[in-house]
Amino acid sequence: MAVKGLDIFKLTPKSNCKECGFPTCMAFSMKAATGAVAIEKCPYISEESKEALSEATAPPMKTIKVGAGDAEATLGGETVLFRHEKTLVHKNLFAVELSDAMSDAEVDAACAKLEKINYDRIGEMMFVEVVGVRFAADQDKFVALVKKVADCGKIPMIITVDAEVAKAAVAVAGAKAIIMGATKDNTEAMVEVAKAADAVLGVTADSIEALHDLVEAIEKLGYKNLILNVGEASIKEAYANAIAIRTSAIKGNDRTFGYPSIVFTNKLAPGNINLQIALASAFVLRYGSIIVLEEMDFNAALPLFGLRQNIFTDPQKPMRVEPKVYEFNKPTGTDPVLVTVDFALSYFVVAGEIERSKVPAYLAIPDAGGYSVLTAWAAGKFGSNVIANFIKENNVADLTTSRKLILPGKVAVLQGDLAELLPEWEVVVGPNEAMQIPKFLRDLQA
Repeated sequence: MAVKGLDIFKLTPKSNCKECGFPTCMAFSMKAATGAVAIEKCPYISEESKEALSEATAPPMKTIKVGAGDAEATLGGETVLFRHEKTLVHKNLFAVELSDAMSDAEVDAACAKLEKINYDRIGEMMFVEVVGVRFAADQDKFVALVKKVADCGKIPMIITVDAEVAKAAVAVAGAKAIIMGATKDNTEAMVEVAKAADAVLGVTADSIEALHDLVEAIEKLGYKNLILNVGEASIKEAYANAIAIRTSAIKGNDRTFGYPSIVFTNKLAPGNINLQIALASAFVLRYGSIIVLEEMDFNAALPLFGLRQNIFTDPQKPMRVEPKVYEFNKPTGTDPVLVTVDFALSYFVVAGEIERSKVPAYLAIPDAGGYSVLTAWAAGKFGSNVIANFIKENNVADLTTSRKLILPGKVAVLQGDLAELLPEWEVVVGPNEAMQIPKFLRDLQA
């Protein structure tokens, strides 16, 4: 496989290489040709050849780092259009937008909302990663607001077409900030600002054709740390552009469009937060690397972050909750124990119905391999021995004086064996469907 004059199958053989970990250069070359291993691992290849090979084997969509330290995030790097083809590797980021035109009270209120969005969902922390600051008129206030965003641990996005204002703001924004401001009228000046600050440069144009030309012009200036605005003229145009950009890069191998994208839903549906949330959910799927809303509160975050986590989780590795005993509705130590599997969807559905019942209860979650109830049972991961051992090892009997242990109705077949393994417990077969749990618990309590 020749790449710009270099044949990677003619590398000098070196058995049992301590540098790359492969037994021969041929084995390393085969993996490097498919992009399965970084060419940089081989110290025997010249820098010029490494650069050529790295470019040839890189994903069609460039990987971009934004933010620094704890706030650092990665965008792009995708190789497929759809999750079912292969795992999507880098989740999109959510952003809200502030402005120096806002009063101090308005800024404080927006920041207070953001602070409340910080919670754990199945082992992943959920929060708004990016805060955009749009320049209106007051440069000093604008720069101070950008610094405040950076100090709060968010990734600052500087939104201005004025290169001098951008230069002043990026100086206080920290490493890998985003400058959303390159247009056909300020290309060279904005590239210079971005280069000097090692910032990600956002590119905006009037049409998708003009955007393509503008990206080519910026690349000729030697800068490829970019993010592309899909457009703000209309919802239809933005959605079509997002699809066209991603498809051109991944299916058409057009590396000019091989960059992450940004969607300003706050400009597509100004003043309508509900429509913005709906659009954000659509662009999580197709294809917004950063999605900007006017504001974000907890009610908006719950569905959007849940959707994002579902889409950007490896479908071959089901989402699981921690195996342990969970408490609901403030149990007093005299309440029944329900059992289900550690598959996240099963847990959330069952947990929601228990909460809806208003009946105090415990929910025991053994390690069932992350499968659904019937799948785990069929695989031997959710049998009577598994449940009995969990109840004993976690001293569930010490949590409650009640001895009612409630099985999912779909595995009623386990009742007899479980009763023998846990003779001190009354094993009760619960409902087949989660929606029946509230009535079941209320009847049991009565």
